[in-house]
Amino acid sequence: MTFKHWAAAAALAGVVVSGSMSSDASAQDKKVRMNMAGAFPSTTGLLGPTQAYLVDTLKKVSGGSIDAKFFEPGALVPAGQYFDAISTGSLDSAWTVSGFFTGKDIAFAMYAAVPFGPEAGEYMGWMNHGGGRKLYDDLHAKYNIVAMPCGLIAPEASGWFRKEIKGPEDLKGLKMRFFGLGANVMQKLGVQTQLLQAGEIFQALQLGTIDATEFSMPVMDLTLGFHQVAKHYYFPGWHQMSTINSLYISKAKWAEFSDTQKEQIRVTCDATMLRQFVEGESVQGKAIKEIQSKGVTLHYWPKDMLALYRKTWDEVAKEQAEKSPEFKKAWESYSAFRADYKVWKDFGYLKE
Repeated sequence: MTFKHWAAAAALAGVVVSGSMSSDASAQDKKVRMNMAGAFPSTTGLLGPTQAYLVDTLKKVSGGSIDAKFFEPGALVPAGQYFDAISTGSLDSAWTVSGFFTGKDIAFAMYAAVPFGPEAGEYMGWMNHGGGRKLYDDLHAKYNIVAMPCGLIAPEASGWFRKEIKGPEDLKGLKMRFFGLGANVMQKLGVQTQLLQAGEIFQALQLGTIDATEFSMPVMDLTLGFHQVAKHYYFPGWHQMSTINSLYISKAKWAEFSDTQKEQIRVTCDATMLRQFVEGESVQGKAIKEIQSKGVTLHYWPKDMLALYRKTWDEVAKEQAEKSPEFKKAWESYSAFRADYKVWKDFGYLKE
């Protein structure tokens, strides 16, 4: 499924939900309160408004029977503990990214972002129609979590550095905040990586606890203020060519919803993905210009560095498939889908 077709379906589904589901069916549903912890501060560009849109839309399409309430990161439990809290039922839900939870199984990262991976349409094609979603569902079910894709963004930037990176030797010994499977790549290249939550990064960069960071797209990075400390901004984000946000709901809380309410949640997440994706695509150019106006130098990784990252990623993928059965299943499914998709991509799209 191309992104255009998927987006049209999501938009149509949103109309159906907001029209029919929010009327007669919702009037018969009991009100269910769902506290939703956010993984990102509400002030973060794009991510913050998306979290607000999700909870507001759930209330609207359900006629108020889904009483969703957003909480800032750490307000209910520390952000790093969301997974365990939802798994045990002590936290209702969270809007997050599955790649934060690789400590449970590295396979969770496959459903967040894959280095040198597909653009958004291809990624969601695998998730929704290529076998990815069943693997994703089954993995979360082991931990008593009901999860669903509920946000989508296009390529991220590669990172902010205090000094220009002229070659692989400049990476060695660097302390850097890095997310997901890309962190494994950087570690093999001598980088000391750590995963910090969004609200922790700027202070760590300012104090010198870390030398560099990646986070997200320019509009998000801009609101977090990295340009005040690091003046070298690298592209492309080879480690996250597209990223899926997920809504996590505890199994116990999910059981409280009626079938109608469950469908309202699912389709609201589809609409949230569409909204986040298109808004994200619309604002990056302006954000980059503003970043440049603040004295930041933009860099595009040279071919030899991208080739090094790619070679190292291939090694990481092979190693992780040998360590984690769940990662192996996801990787094999994902790779098979991409091979088939490539036939269509090679014939169907213009080559620049």
